[in-house]
Amino acid sequence: MRIVNEQVIARHLAAIKGPSPLIVVAGNFATPWELVRLLDASLASCRALVLNPQSGWPCRDGFTTETPFVGPGARSDPRLVYLPMRLSLVPRLFDSVWPPDAVLIHTSPPRNGKVSLGIEVNILPAAIERVRRNGGLVIAQCNRNMPYTTADAVVDVADIDLALEVDGPLPSPVAERPDPTSTSIADQVTRYAIDGATIQLGIGQVPDIAAHFLGSRRHLRVWSEMVSDGVLHLERAGALDLDRAICASFIFGSQELYAWADDNPRLVMRRTEVVNDPGQIAAQPALLSVNTALQVDLFAQANASYVGSRIYSGFGGQPDFVVGALHSDGGHAVVALRSWHDKSGTSNIVPVLSVPVCSFQHSVVVSEHGPAEIFGRSQRAQAQLIIERVADPRARAGLSEAAERLASEALTVR
Repeated sequence: MRIVNEQVIARHLAAIKGPSPLIVVAGNFATPWELVRLLDASLASCRALVLNPQSGWPCRDGFTTETPFVGPGARSDPRLVYLPMRLSLVPRLFDSVWPPDAVLIHTSPPRNGKVSLGIEVNILPAAIERVRRNGGLVIAQCNRNMPYTTADAVVDVADIDLALEVDGPLPSPVAERPDPTSTSIADQVTRYAIDGATIQLGIGQVPDIAAHFLGSRRHLRVWSEMVSDGVLHLERAGALDLDRAICASFIFGSQELYAWADDNPRLVMRRTEVVNDPGQIAAQPALLSVNTALQVDLFAQANASYVGSRIYSGFGGQPDFVVGALHSDGGHAVVALRSWHDKSGTSNIVPVLSVPVCSFQHSVVVSEHGPAEIFGRSQRAQAQLIIERVADPRARAGLSEAAERLASEALTVR
């Protein structure tokens, strides 16, 4: 690894061959913004693969954002290329149809010949390995504020070509004040966690609040794509099993959380292929998977990706964890959502989804009105439970009529 200035990095980026090279960039709150700025300025045309790009992400002709999980920085980009695939499978892209030409990462400063990817591991180890085999570039933005996390987060400096030293605080998500609806949903969700359970909490207000309700449990384990401030709360509440490592792939939270993660021997950062492997997930005892959705239909299919015809996020790890949780001994795959969308005045429980399905066959669907335990139920019984226990009362009559119509149509199909 050679420490250089911006001009040297710009020259190397500009020298990447090809009409539109593929650059893999660290995403979420580990985005190396100085390197992104240099990339944007150095290449007239490129493809940037990133997870959950944040506000400020480049949006211009020639700069194509490709992602399996859309973030706020790319939702309004008309050039966006969405990749509809489970997160566990994304690393396979690098060994098949999309070999990267360069990887831009955000790391800690070197320690004993190694740096840490800190709060963002995810798909980056696979991208680094592939680009090294191809003879491409690995460029690091080294930051003294990046927590030093271990396991798959550690990268040998010999695998990094160039580094730019830029110290600055890492961004954090905007804290949202809990509202009564989210609090009610979270309370319902946590009833499915027993002492000794393993928890996975996705992105969103409901999973964050759920962690606070879980503070009274004991010997909980964490096997989760993401670690947020909720896990820190569980640690301080004495809810976690101190003999078990906290396993995650990225960290999404406050400055206090980042400080807790730094040099924390209980936190083990693993690559996407491990954390999101449904087989590995299924091996965790009593895994409670909590994910949110925008809509659920009467077939218990969840939409967590689209608002109308517009892509909002993507599959992410939801289908990986739904499958894994269902095969976990004592596990539950919970999908949580508000029953009603206030701005549009419409039900979030719909007869049939009109957009691509993100996940299905959950064990429980939860709204502020309560849970529908649907595992093992017939199609008709499942629909009735969702209507009676999850849907907003304003929508129940219409949904019941739709359920009868769908049942009649199914019986007349030849």
